[in-house]
Amino acid sequence: MTTVVMVHGAFCGGWAFERFRTAFEAAGHRVLTPDLRGHGPGDPRDAVKNLSMTDYAGDIGALCARLPEPPVLVGHSMGGLVAQMAARQARPRALVLLAPSAPWGVTGSSFEEAATAFGVHMLGPFSSGAVEPDLALMNRYSLSRMPPGSRRPILERLRPESARALRETLNWWLDPFMTTSVGAGALDVPALAVAGSEDLVHPPATVRLTAGRVGAQFVEMPGMSHWLLGEPGWDAVAERVLEWLAREARAAA
Repeated sequence: MTTVVMVHGAFCGGWAFERFRTAFEAAGHRVLTPDLRGHGPGDPRDAVKNLSMTDYAGDIGALCARLPEPPVLVGHSMGGLVAQMAARQARPRALVLLAPSAPWGVTGSSFEEAATAFGVHMLGPFSSGAVEPDLALMNRYSLSRMPPGSRRPILERLRPESARALRETLNWWLDPFMTTSVGAGALDVPALAVAGSEDLVHPPATVRLTAGRVGAQFVEMPGMSHWLLGEPGWDAVAERVLEWLAREARAAA
């Protein structure tokens, strides 16, 4: 039995993997879906204030280090970037990036990515508060392929995100500290990066660049968008990841 640690994206919590984890548990894996710091259901709305991506990555790295054996690390969207950063210090068994945010130095490839980054910058150059989720944007981009009746339960569980962490992720060229850098060279772990062909948040071209940066195999899922964890077709994504993990395990045996 392999332990799998799943890291959620911005504005979310571990609940985002409620569907996705079922396939991994059915395959015999132990799955952990921690809430990033300040993202728990009982946390105050401003609990993420001043938090950095280094805080998130450090917490996930420390969790991995406490486990008896290195886990498989899975990250979605901003959580994919957290996972990349944590992988450099935690050395997981394998790394799976689902529609991941790009690390420092990887430029976006679409108008939507540029518009999002500009919008975060307009929060103010020194803002370090908590940003409330924009439900209209979530509907239009992240949940675009979710049936209308299944979107509201997700939207109602969204939480504020750290303005600092968002800026470090989306406006990396304004960060002289290179906070979201994953260091030089490919990550020294087997890695897989998955993109949805219809994703406007982190489109395939950008995810391919991220894969090249960290040395990951790139897979594009036809017809899928950003919510790879639960939109129609999520089970095919999970199956593709599990097949890849099984091949990697056989290769390492």
